[in-house]
Amino acid sequence: MRPACVLGLALLAAICAAGPLRAEDAPQGCDVPNSLLETESPLPKVEAAVKAGQPLDILVIGSRSSTIGSSDTTGIAYPARLQVALKDRLSQLAVNVSVDLQVTKTAEEVASILAKLVEDKKPALVVWQTGTVDAVRSVDPDDFRTAVDDGVAALRSAGADVVLMNLQYSPRTETIISASPYLDNMRVVAQQHDVPLFDRFAIMRHWNESGDFDLFSATHGVELAKRVHDCLGRALSKFVIEAAHLGPAQQN
Repeated sequence: MRPACVLGLALLAAICAAGPLRAEDAPQGCDVPNSLLETESPLPKVEAAVKAGQPLDILVIGSRSSTIGSSDTTGIAYPARLQVALKDRLSQLAVNVSVDLQVTKTAEEVASILAKLVEDKKPALVVWQTGTVDAVRSVDPDDFRTAVDDGVAALRSAGADVVLMNLQYSPRTETIISASPYLDNMRVVAQQHDVPLFDRFAIMRHWNESGDFDLFSATHGVELAKRVHDCLGRALSKFVIEAAHLGPAQQN
């Protein structure tokens, strides 16, 4: 089995841990420190679209971790939950979130097709989830940074706002890969281009350390995966609204 597949299965096992939800757990487990959802980097195209009352089209470019593992769970993975959360907060708008899966591809491989994806789909915002495959393959961190830099530049030149999303956190994979160089380099690129970085790694680590989710247990359960994805979608919606400077006048 390929290393990327091994890690993908390990990560899925981690977020599918701890068995089915109890009813009393359902509304809990989504608290995120404000510091992890604040950003000074803007999303001007999202802001303009919302304020003009235009449809808000968002493209998520992701990997296996933007799904829950089977076709019948597409509607409960975090991109779909992001759409639901944004529609709740921007009820006067048409919000459309689509997903383009680039499974097992490095940042360099994905960067080469980003401009074409924007040209074809014309999103106001691209959420680019990257880093895991590069970390699994031990891609040189400097090469990874160059690839992310090139990809962000291509997305912005093509006319889209960009949110970078880093690796997901799992205590079960900390001994398999070294995430730090890739996390650090994504942060550097985000700062250099003044684009928001959604720190999925830090958010999931907070949930694990605070006891909201047990991401270490080896007991599988898709209900926990649903809950994690729902929480990620809601957190990402808050992050997008914050970055787009959308006040009460634009929200419900």
